[in-house]
Amino acid sequence: MPYLYRAPGPQKHPVPEDAHITHSSGQSFEQLRQACVQKGVLFEDADFPANNSSLFYSERPQIPFVWKRPGEIVKNPEFILGGATRTDICQGELGDCWLLAAIASLTLNEKALARVIPQDQSFGPGYAGIFHFQFWQHSEWLDVVVDDRLPTFRDRLVFLHSADHQEFWSALLEKAYAKLNGSYEALKGGSTIEAMEDFTGGVAETFATKEAPENFYEILEKALKRGSLVGCSIDIRNSAESEARTPFGLIKGHAYSVTGIDQVNFRGQKTELIRVRNPWGQVEWNGSWSDRMAFRDFKTHFDKVEICNLTPDALEENALHKWEVTVHQGSWVRGSTAGGCRNFLDTFWTNPQIKLSLTEKDEGQEDCTFLIALMQKDRRKLKRFGADMLTIGYAIYQSPGRDEHLNKDFFRYHASQARSKTFINLREVSDRFKLPPGEYILIPSTFEPHQEADFCLRIFSEKKAVTQDMDGDVAIDLPEPPKPTPAGQETEEELQFRALFEQVAGEDMEVTAEELKYVLNAVLQKKKDLQFKKLSLMSCKNIISLMDTSGNGKLEFGEFTVFWDKLKKWTNLFLQFDADKSGTMSSYELRMALKAAGFQLNHHLLQLIVLRYADEGLQLDFDDFLNCLVRLDNASRVFQALSTTNEDKEFICLNINEFINLTMNI
Repeated sequence: MPYLYRAPGPQKHPVPEDAHITHSSGQSFEQLRQACVQKGVLFEDADFPANNSSLFYSERPQIPFVWKRPGEIVKNPEFILGGATRTDICQGELGDCWLLAAIASLTLNEKALARVIPQDQSFGPGYAGIFHFQFWQHSEWLDVVVDDRLPTFRDRLVFLHSADHQEFWSALLEKAYAKLNGSYEALKGGSTIEAMEDFTGGVAETFATKEAPENFYEILEKALKRGSLVGCSIDIRNSAESEARTPFGLIKGHAYSVTGIDQVNFRGQKTELIRVRNPWGQVEWNGSWSDRMAFRDFKTHFDKVEICNLTPDALEENALHKWEVTVHQGSWVRGSTAGGCRNFLDTFWTNPQIKLSLTEKDEGQEDCTFLIALMQKDRRKLKRFGADMLTIGYAIYQSPGRDEHLNKDFFRYHASQARSKTFINLREVSDRFKLPPGEYILIPSTFEPHQEADFCLRIFSEKKAVTQDMDGDVAIDLPEPPKPTPAGQETEEELQFRALFEQVAGEDMEVTAEELKYVLNAVLQKKKDLQFKKLSLMSCKNIISLMDTSGNGKLEFGEFTVFWDKLKKWTNLFLQFDADKSGTMSSYELRMALKAAGFQLNHHLLQLIVLRYADEGLQLDFDDFLNCLVRLDNASRVFQALSTTNEDKEFICLNINEFINLTMNI
């Protein structure tokens, strides 16, 4: 049984610089504890209160839980007794064996355990009913504080507890992890590797035992020696098999942890053994070798092994160098960047695109080794709102050499160079690749389009790799407005157009918004190829705001002709990019239409446009499309006019009067 550490008495350790304070007060664990000590009170965590909201979100407890502090349960509570070990933890009434398996593995690594369970806390001097734990989330460490009120029934802990009822580190660790994820119920069901990563910030690799490499024993041996966390499980074919016991005492669909591996001499032969820990404790392997099992039996009876490599430099066996790490935080947004996988060509190209430049070969090799780990964020926390794990994956394409977001045609005619092994509904998908030096485009996506989530993408490479988000700069390329045709040189169409304008405008030769609405609707309804609903009065007011240079709220003939030229181009664009001729344009078609109109926009601006102008089905009719272009054109021309006074053409300075005047007119 490994000895890891004994909890010392209270020490004034600040939160490590790389661990972020998460309590709503903005205070650290030590600040909160000292405040309670000075007041002579025990800490009560308002962020995770001792009531049903912290327990369940979809059901009520079947038994009456009573929240009690350890000192109310036993006489002399201890945080840790004799070191935190794998034999301390016992599963309670919560379906979080995956978490317990990860904790069991964590206890085998002293350094990792000391990070998750800071050593500056106990029930001794300085006790104030507050404890803290540290978890890795999306490339940063978080310091999570909890009070020590725990759910009990008949003075026994309901959930995770230590075999020794005097010891409480495991129950408090589970509570902190439940707080991190929103509730205890949020911990029901999961993958051991998920908690392993949250305990270490490590990188996961998954092996199917039936397809594992020949040196699988050596892989596991080295993983355990270097402190990696290792879990295993037996697959289930249907829900009826969940938690079913095999004749050998193993539980299907249940998370186990691998806690040791060794060789022994038996009857003159070397026999490979492996030790597997069941968080339940009472249901054990009953085949040969009792608590341990022969490695050949392990490969026969278990289906999946998950290894969490603690640090990037441990990824490559016998490697002494550190891997280069790059992190990208991104989002899949419905109507903007949630394009789905390559099966959905019309939308796939709208996913986030990241350029990866591999410039140096591995030592003595022709290729470059790198690992991609794509993680969907906060899905467990969002379970209470009905959010499930999305099916995610990624594809890697050879870059055509252009520093711009690749369009649909590129993916129509080019196959991927590599991709994740599968799209799967796990929190993280990770795979290792070898590709020749060059430039590649990495596209993370959900399997289905229109599914929303935030994601964290980690890229590990043996040699330094350069990455660039291909979201693209915002760029406006608008044509100069046409000059008026001199008198006597007007075409027949222009003469008819002037006659129509004079008829509508009247003697003052200027049109109001109401008059503009009449003339535009009269003309547009004659276009047989345009499925058209009447323009609204607001649309016409926006048009006047765009074109009215005199500021009188009306358009004179010269202003009207400039707008008419724009309208013809915009109408043609609508007809061109309304691919299915439905009379509406999808938000993805809009992206191409805007670029053709001269507006190169980034993901954020496109998202704002979709939110403002598209309907619930992510469609825009012609009126929506026209309003969008009018506003973009107006904003762009105002910016260009104001930026001419500055040396830096990418910025303008406005006082409050100018800002309000500008926004009201746009």
